[in-house]
This record gives sequence, structure tokens and C-alpha cells, in this order.
Amino acid sequence: MGLAASLEFVQRAIATAQAEVLEAAVQQAFAALSEQSCVAVALSGGADSLAMAAVATKAANSCGVTLKLFHIHHGLYPQADDWVQAVKRIADDLGVFLVIQHVQVDQNLGLGIEGAARDARYLAFAEMSKEHAVDAILLGHHQQDQAETVLLRLLRGTGVQGLAAMKSDHTRNGVRLLRPWLDIDRAVILRLAKALTAEVGWQAVQDPSNRDERYARGALREKVIPALLSRWPSWVDAVTRHARQAAEATQILNEVAEEDLSKLDLDSTDESFSLKSWRELSPARQTLVMRYWLQKQGVQMPSERRLAELIKQLRQLHALGHDRSLQWQHGLIKVSCVRGRVILVSS
Repeated sequence: MGLAASLEFVQRAIATAQAEVLEAAVQQAFAALSEQSCVAVALSGGADSLAMAAVATKAANSCGVTLKLFHIHHGLYPQADDWVQAVKRIADDLGVFLVIQHVQVDQNLGLGIEGAARDARYLAFAEMSKEHAVDAILLGHHQQDQAETVLLRLLRGTGVQGLAAMKSDHTRNGVRLLRPWLDIDRAVILRLAKALTAEVGWQAVQDPSNRDERYARGALREKVIPALLSRWPSWVDAVTRHARQAAEATQILNEVAEEDLSKLDLDSTDESFSLKSWRELSPARQTLVMRYWLQKQGVQMPSERRLAELIKQLRQLHALGHDRSLQWQHGLIKVSCVRGRVILVSS
């Protein structure tokens, strides 16, 4: 199928689904990029990502953006090989270059299978972006995803910063992540996915973990959200509004934390700071600057309990910080203390 044909069926599907708002949001994201940028769509094969692939293909053509598709094979489910075939079909129909990356998910990192898979995925995105000269990655997260993330972070005790949830434009592991649909109801995306099925026969893949009650998000969707919908049908709007307010509060806290962090004798890469200077802060500001420091390094925010463990260990270290017994592990990174400096290293 040629480019003109692929753009034609995408345009018909967008019109049928009345999903012009999706295209406008992606065009706005592209407008914020430098000229001749190269962008990849994270294509899992699910309804959200296939809709994003279609819309981004059309928007890229009109915005002068080079587009690629990234698919991560986690190897966690036997259906994963079938998902590869599904995304290959989408890439072929759109005429867009597809990159498939296999990853190993380490389930012994203390993050749970969801967290470990997420870390492996974003590390792979960083490697793929570097190899294929990609400037940013488009993700199909939407308003419901945002609301679910706020609830999960609230239950994990990740603090005000965590409640700000996902950002529409964020850098992680050196990769710029764009989420243009965070304020859009998923119903619009599902209409477009249905229209694409009617136009070209695309079938969205179904990740079993999305509804598996053994996992946090699956339990939330199967048990908690139906109860919320029955009592508070507008809960998504309320929770995402809370996320925006938390983001505003976080901006103020970040300004305070940045000022404190600048006084901690940081090294040139911001990967270590003075334990002594940190201890001179008030307890509340010690915690605040620690959260901010981890966030700046692209570390997935730990739960309140896990962060409290780190803070406690740092407060109990020898006055000069020579106690090398501190080995706080969080996913693929660890925090240690050597010669009076708190250090973040990848394991």
C-alpha cells in the first residue's frame, strides 16, 4: 500500500470516528519539536497505540516529521509472537519503518512484574532511540490512564509529586516522551480503533495483564473502577483535575528542591552530593530534595515506605559517611555512600 492510500484510509477512519481532536493534539506535539525531527510511536498493538500510529502517520506527513514505529517484545506471554505479526501488518499498511526489540524482564528487582517490565521497556526505548536517531517517542496514554496512575500512586504513597502523575512532555533515560492525548477521553480513541478495523481490518491485541487481578492495574480495573463508576460516574474528570493541581504544587516544590540541591556540592553529572550538607536540611526538606534528586536522574519514584528506608539509612550513617553498608536497591539503580557522598549508580 502506498503512502497516498494509507493516508486516505487513515483520514476516512478519523472522519468516521469524529476523532479530529486526536489529530490536532498530535500536530500540536509535533509543532513543539525542532524542524526535521524524527519521532517514533511506541506500538504495542493495543487499541491506543494502533490509533496513535495511524494518526501520527498522517500528522507527520503534514508536519515534516520523520516517523518510525517501536515495538517491545517482553517475552512474558506466549501471545507475544502473534503481537509482532499484528504490528508488522500495521507498519506495512502505513508504510512506516518498524523496529522490534526483544527485552529480558528481571522479576527480582523488587518492582513487581509490572514495574520491571516498564523499566525494561523504557531502557529499550532509550537504546532504540539512540540507534535510530529518534528525537522523541509518542505514547498513546489517555485520560483514563492518567486517572488510574493517580489512584495507583496514591495507594503506593508516592507523595504530591507522584500524584501529578504522567506529563505530556517528559524526559526519561535521556529520551523525550510525548503524551498528547492525556486530556482526551479513551472513548474517542476506541471509536477510531473501531473505524480502523472497519477500514483495513486491524485487530487490536489484548494484553492479558490489563485485566489480570494479580497485577495492581488489573485489580484496579476489575474491582475498584466499576465501584467508582457506579457511585461517582465523573471520577476520571475529578481525578485528572487533581493531577493537574498536584502538578502545579509540584512545580513550586521543585523550585524549592532545586535551590536546596544546588547547595549540596553536586558533582558535574548530578549523580552524587554531600551527605553532610544534606543532613543540615530540615527533615521535610531532606525528603523533598531526595525525591527531586531521584526524579532528575530519571528514577521511577519509589513508594513512601521504600523512600523512608533510604532516608532512615542516610540519617543513621557514620557522621563522615564512611559506612559502605548502605546499599539501597530500587529497580536497576542503587544508592550508596562513599567518602561522605551519596551516590546513585546503575546496577
